[in-house]
Amino acid sequence: MSSSIVLIFLLQIILVPILSLRIIFVVKNRSILASIFGFMEALIYVFGLSIVLSGEQSIAEMLVYALGFAAGIYLGGYIENKLALGYTNLTVNMLNNNTKLVSTLRDNGFGVTVFEGMGKDGIRFQLQILTKRSMEEKLMKMIEEYEPHAFIISYEPRKFKGGYLLKAMKKTKRKV
Repeated sequence: MSSSIVLIFLLQIILVPILSLRIIFVVKNRSILASIFGFMEALIYVFGLSIVLSGEQSIAEMLVYALGFAAGIYLGGYIENKLALGYTNLTVNMLNNNTKLVSTLRDNGFGVTVFEGMGKDGIRFQLQILTKRSMEEKLMKMIEEYEPHAFIISYEPRKFKGGYLLKAMKKTKRKV
């Protein structure tokens, strides 16, 4: 295996996670970080592509370029999941008003708003919970422990203002 093939593969494994992070930072409105990752992305892209397109343009190099791209996508997704940047909002739909679950969530620092509504078969209860993405798995496990049949929707809010979570974060920052 030639050294250029190994270099191409390594460059792609580095390039694509940087590309993923740049996109994430653009979406999260973090322009400076997005610009830094964009600069690194362009530099690596041009360097890697120049290796592939220089000389004989071997099929092996082109395949390794594509394989490295695919491996980089996998690695970029893994890194993003580990970083768990931002927040998540969970909507939890339940058949009954589970006050034990609500108390447990609140005792563990989660802000919970409870709604009551009319479903097809009668009254239903809904919880709205905003938390850091890094806490999503813990939160899901707690909900499943108390409400194994709950219907849960998780989504990422772009902007929010006020509320329990922001007050709690400000108190934490003051203590530091």
